[in-house]
Amino acid sequence: MEIKWEDGFSIGVSASNNTAVISANREGLLTLASIFTALAEEYPGSHVHLDKNNSLEDSSADLIVEKIV
Repeated sequence: MEIKWEDGFSIGVSASNNTAVISANREGLLTLASIFTALAEEYPGSHVHLDKNNSLEDSSADLIVEKIV
């Protein structure tokens, strides 16, 4: 899967009370769009893990984006 990570991207995720909020700057939104586009071409069950150790802001909750059927 090929994902284009935009220079200067910033993505954060917070979750509480059954609500998830994804916050991103322009470059972060373009990176998320690249993740969704790449994932759309993969097989069901394919997924991308995002967390503070590999792409999200330090205070972020983990995020898993998964393709289904």
